[in-house]
Amino acid sequence: MLGTCIGRVTTVARELTKYKLYVAVQEVRGDTGGTLGAGNYVFSLEKETKVSIGNRIFAHRGVVSAVERAEFVSGKISYIVLRDHWCNIIAYQ
Repeated sequence: MLGTCIGRVTTVARELTKYKLYVAVQEVRGDTGGTLGAGNYVFSLEKETKVSIGNRIFAHRGVVSAVERAEFVSGKISYIVLRDHWCNIIAYQ
């Protein structure tokens, strides 16, 4: 299962690089909890164990230091707050 997970994470890292995205929040199914790295991205997952659904936050290594808070509200709702010079930036799902 871990090999499948790493393969999916690598595919997502490639797509994020292609579209020049630095932060993304995505619902995932059948994944393991924890943090993984692939390419220039770090992936963190909070797993909802009842139905094997969780939210994964994808962040480029260049913006990881700007992450102020990542909150997993439920299996369907999560957000990440990034510090900026003048205001905070929030990405949510």
